[in-house]
Amino acid sequence: MFTNLFQDKKYLLRLYKALHPEDSNVTEEDIKDVTIKHILVDADYNDLGFSIGGRLVILVESQSTWTLNIIIRALMYLIQTYHDFFKRTRQNLYGSKKVNMPKPELYVIFTGEKPKNPPDIISLSKDFFNGEKIAVDAEVKVLYQEDESNIIGQYIIFCKVYNEQRKKHGQTKEAVTETIRICKDRNVLKEYLESKEQEVVDIMMTLFDDEQVLEAYAEDIKNSEARETAERMIRKGKMSLEEIADYVPSLSLEELKELESAIMQLV
Repeated sequence: MFTNLFQDKKYLLRLYKALHPEDSNVTEEDIKDVTIKHILVDADYNDLGFSIGGRLVILVESQSTWTLNIIIRALMYLIQTYHDFFKRTRQNLYGSKKVNMPKPELYVIFTGEKPKNPPDIISLSKDFFNGEKIAVDAEVKVLYQEDESNIIGQYIIFCKVYNEQRKKHGQTKEAVTETIRICKDRNVLKEYLESKEQEVVDIMMTLFDDEQVLEAYAEDIKNSEARETAERMIRKGKMSLEEIADYVPSLSLEELKELESAIMQLV
């Protein structure tokens, strides 16, 4: 939903003005999308990237789980964005003339449970190398404040309400529709939610489906590993099936007996 919301330049402009309220003259036409997009391959990509008037590169990530690894990911996204920029502008990195490059800004919008005393800025030097001076550093500004007066704070509120409703109703359509209702009543992303309500519902329900597929896949892997472990123990023949069941609790005694029978037929 984060990506869907800020694909609309109207809302992207509001995001930029929340970050730079002093830049009052910027318009939608000044914004250029530089989000890294990889649709068909398993590769690095970021949630949102855009430049303003050729001056700034803004790389924004939405994160629901607290991790300092976002610094490294942001740095990797930045390098890829610069690579694309120099290629697009046909600048020669191997020539003697100094290239022109936009000033980078890195942000993470954190929507999960806040850690104790959350930092406003995290950096590669401070958080990975104890503040030592390093050849390449990256600073990421952390945005986590709920604020109904700007679109970033409203997005954070939406995520918090959604998490509350999912705890209450589970991964159901009711959790999604209640989130939308509550947020519209609070004037949180109201214009967006009213104009794209069904689209938002579809996005969130697809997310539920994806999560269920991943959970089923993880369960298949877990069961496969359990069977392999049990099979090795049965082949060694040094333990009873009851004892093996204690070591591999995800398999029942009946399943172990069937596995033992199949192995004996192969011997």
